[in-house]
Amino acid sequence: MVTSVAPPLTPGVHTVDVAGVVLRYHVHGAGPVCVAHPGGPGIAWEYLRAPELEKRLTMVYVEPAGTGGSGRLPGHPHGYTRALYSGHLDAVIDHLAVPHVHLLGHSHGGFVAQYHALHRPGRLAGIVLYDSAPVTGEEFGAELMRSVEQFAARHAGHPELAAVLEAFAAIPAIADDEAMLAAARGVLPAYIAGYWADPERWAPLGHSLRASYVSGLDEHGAADPVDDREALPALTVPALVVAGRYDVVCGVRWAEELHKLIPGSRLVVLERSGHFGHLEEPERFADAVAAFVTADRA
Repeated sequence: MVTSVAPPLTPGVHTVDVAGVVLRYHVHGAGPVCVAHPGGPGIAWEYLRAPELEKRLTMVYVEPAGTGGSGRLPGHPHGYTRALYSGHLDAVIDHLAVPHVHLLGHSHGGFVAQYHALHRPGRLAGIVLYDSAPVTGEEFGAELMRSVEQFAARHAGHPELAAVLEAFAAIPAIADDEAMLAAARGVLPAYIAGYWADPERWAPLGHSLRASYVSGLDEHGAADPVDDREALPALTVPALVVAGRYDVVCGVRWAEELHKLIPGSRLVVLERSGHFGHLEEPERFADAVAAFVTADRA
């Protein structure tokens, strides 16, 4: 394993070589260590920065393999399974050289965090499942369609609604980085509860997004589905579940199910947020996560 020369938790950019794949991560803030895994898969890490949280925690933002400045697998865009991401997280956490860390996973990163906590709990002090779900597949897709329909009904007549719905319709056909980025930017108004109330506030987020196409299939081209319903009741790691009331992707329905499945979990619903509560309600989000981390340390 070849790593950066600087101490692993020095603020700034670091790299870790895991079996020939160079992973990059970024350190910001001070306090207990919280490793953050972004969503997508394929959305670059910058959107997940939480300055309010960095005032209280040392945030370690991982760039997953195949995304941003991290290396790609030989079979790219295939092979990026939860098992692979979990193995890479294990190497990064080991490199950080602290006894335990908290792990925050957003959206698809939440799927990864669940898997990691179920299969490699030893170094985890707790997990934050942020806009996650216990299952994907047909049921998840049907719930997504229902949420998009509700979004469309709330904004019926808006001149930009048709373009957002077209972006959702184009998602199944994504096959390259350009299409992935276009879709991420196109659906953004649906991901933020008050986007059209203040579009100038959110325009920079759309412009700054970076994305890579990651298929979600394994190295043989087979699906890598999520179904943690049977396993989650045996989870031994403390868990905080966070969701935005207006999240069209991994909304309150899934957060409540995670909360019921995971023994002793805590649930926080951000009432004025969509899929990006750390940006929409930054102080409320930071309060919830920091209180969870501090309580578990105590």
